[in-house]
Amino acid sequence: MKSLRFISAEAFVSNAEFARKSLHGVAHNLFPLLFKASYLLEQGEVIHDLVENWPLVDFNMGKLLGTTVDCQEDLSHRTCSVCLESCLTGLRDYVLNHPSPYVKRLKVVDLTGIKDVEVQFCECKKTMGRWARTQLLSRLCLELLVYLQQTQCNPGTFEISIDVLIDLFVTERNYELVAQALLKKCYCPLKICCVAFRSDNLALQKFFYIIKLTDPSLLRKLEIVHNVRLEMEHLEILFNSMRFPLLMSLTLPARTFNVRRFTATDEQMLTNIGEKMGEMTQLTELSMSFSILTGRIQKLLSPLKTPLKMLDVSNCSLNHADMAYLANSFHANHLEALDLSGHNIPDLYPSIFFKLLSHSSSVLRSLTLEDCNIQDTHVNMLILALSPCQKLQEFKFLGNPLSSQALKHLFTFLCELPMLKNVEFPVPRDCYPIGITYPIDDASLCRFDHQKYESVAEELKLILLQANREDVKASTPLFGSYDAAVQETNNELGAYLIKSFKETLEKFTTSLNKMS
Repeated sequence: MKSLRFISAEAFVSNAEFARKSLHGVAHNLFPLLFKASYLLEQGEVIHDLVENWPLVDFNMGKLLGTTVDCQEDLSHRTCSVCLESCLTGLRDYVLNHPSPYVKRLKVVDLTGIKDVEVQFCECKKTMGRWARTQLLSRLCLELLVYLQQTQCNPGTFEISIDVLIDLFVTERNYELVAQALLKKCYCPLKICCVAFRSDNLALQKFFYIIKLTDPSLLRKLEIVHNVRLEMEHLEILFNSMRFPLLMSLTLPARTFNVRRFTATDEQMLTNIGEKMGEMTQLTELSMSFSILTGRIQKLLSPLKTPLKMLDVSNCSLNHADMAYLANSFHANHLEALDLSGHNIPDLYPSIFFKLLSHSSSVLRSLTLEDCNIQDTHVNMLILALSPCQKLQEFKFLGNPLSSQALKHLFTFLCELPMLKNVEFPVPRDCYPIGITYPIDDASLCRFDHQKYESVAEELKLILLQANREDVKASTPLFGSYDAAVQETNNELGAYLIKSFKETLEKFTTSLNKMS
């Protein structure tokens, strides 16, 4: 729904040449309205000029593009390359080209409200993801510094100081540029302020260096993923050398912890890490997938003083004692998102699982139970466990050996969960060849009867339709849910994996030669 004001703003910015010439006569309070209208119509030149002449104290992308009184449509998920590049170059030119620096009011630019999603609705169909935004802002800051050093500028230009809040994404490919921009930010009018930091495909030494440059005391979210070879001893060094008082969310790479090779020293190290995490009083989200934590969950989580709202312990080899701790801990009553994938829940700890879900049912919004060996005989038990979870919005259970009939039975129940919006269900077991074993390896994952699957998927969607639940999206993403960050850097990730494979082969060949 658009107001008459917004429709008028669209008409004004649709003629880019006229709009740009007329900006000097526009009232300051209309700039946010014109910005959203320009963004919707992808008027890059108008966006640039609006930002270059921004008359207000703050520029918050999330608020500007989100739902407003004049336009209900939320544009914050549109990472349109044309619009975002125009916005950032306009910010650079705000510093350089304003005739009177002394009347500039802009103090804070917040870019953290931009959401990266799978489907884009912008006309240009070209997106600028988090990695590319990190790259562009860093480059513009360095170019701005060079220009200011080489040109005779108004002295007032050097007095401009604008905090630019951004979620940084650093890999090997953009490391040097980002590190330089952070190192020199005290000299630049545009001050990069890192609110969230994601690191992938980066050597440990470089990670430790750049994380210091971001100012860890301001970080709210830290993601260390995939190809950053951080192990427990490195994590202890990180927590001992830096403080993260505002950290709300922490993601650690696979095998950060591996209790199977623990010594007495390692046990003490784990205790120390737990205590350091306990000092992070804002921490409410923790992801430790693919770490081996058998029998150690209590040691790691009991020092936390703030209850967790999100916990990912998928493929962590948890035992009965770990699950019992989770079910009885103060975290259970606050868990809004829980991932227990990779655990044989029905056979190992069904009663404890019931207890955990009953404690978290009043707040639980997202539950992931992939590769949990949930079979047809367990469906009634699962329905019973999920029944209290009336606020559940997302349920993912890919990789479980369920038949078409069991899925239909389960979907009939899922229709009764009033807030459910997204379901990820497995390819039915009867669509695969007889004798298929679970968990299914990647090579066999796509070897199923596609025609039969499509038929079953239609029946499941019909169940939703007949229950008036067209609002529920049901899908089977075979290789996992969409990850914007992985999608954006998959070429670099692929090159890294090939390089690692090559190095492993060379080491193996060398070893063989020595033996012979």
